[in-house]
Amino acid sequence: MGWRSVIISQHAKMSYSARALVVQTRDGISQIPIDDIDIVLIETTQAVLTAALISKLADHQVKVIFTDSSSEPVCETVGYYPTNRTRQKIISQCNWSEEKMATLWTKIVVHKINNQIKVLEAMNLSTTPLNNSLDKLEFNDITNQEAVVARKYFPILFDKGFSRRSGSTINAALNYGYSIILACINQEIVSNGYLTNLGIHHCSDENQFNLGSDLMEPFRPIVDYWVANQKFNELTPDVKYGLVRLLNLEINFNNRNMLLRNVLTEYVRGCLEYLVSEKKMIKMEMEFINEVPNNAINDNV
Repeated sequence: MGWRSVIISQHAKMSYSARALVVQTRDGISQIPIDDIDIVLIETTQAVLTAALISKLADHQVKVIFTDSSSEPVCETVGYYPTNRTRQKIISQCNWSEEKMATLWTKIVVHKINNQIKVLEAMNLSTTPLNNSLDKLEFNDITNQEAVVARKYFPILFDKGFSRRSGSTINAALNYGYSIILACINQEIVSNGYLTNLGIHHCSDENQFNLGSDLMEPFRPIVDYWVANQKFNELTPDVKYGLVRLLNLEINFNNRNMLLRNVLTEYVRGCLEYLVSEKKMIKMEMEFINEVPNNAINDNV
């Protein structure tokens, strides 16, 4: 898997040649080895891709994300499943233990709320309402504290009148960042041979990424923290670059300092192994590294 995120923001022709992505713009021609690429984000509707390039990117499991005329991510490439074990994996996915799914969902919610609390602490804001909800959390979150916390958390983090349903610039930035993380999670699910449609908690018929929507939850607060630390009035290209570059943010995961992109790979693999194995426990401890966000994030905007 590669490590570079390629963002196409202007009129361009993209093609394949000699194991490289060739990008031709009015400013010249650039070549990037496909082996180095993890994600291609095309945030303009004025880009042209050749079929050969799309085929090679899919062969190398490079995720390609397309945006609409307002630069919001609208679709992504999903490659064929990589191994002939997929049938067995899908059968196993359809028969995942209810107890294991409930246990994993409980841990996901715990870590999401804990990370939301860390964000508020880092911003010197009150965490009391979230701590109270965390104390009420039950197995499989049957009282839906995850949603209860969300209703308390965002008005504390931004302002009392903030709503996730509004068309504000903050929401546009949050959605953009979430889309990038969701795309990476989906990429890992597919590369491990499982279906993104079948979730452990999310179960919408209209959501083809139910499992990705489940697994991404603990990582949403990273986007929240970044957005809350910026001042912008519109979703400019610099803001988007900053959100994409969050994948290079260093965090401590299971007692190791790792880039977020690598954490997502290990985290998804660990969750899937837990669901299909006899393991009784799953470890997913994560900590923000205090010094890194300010240094790594602020230079993007």
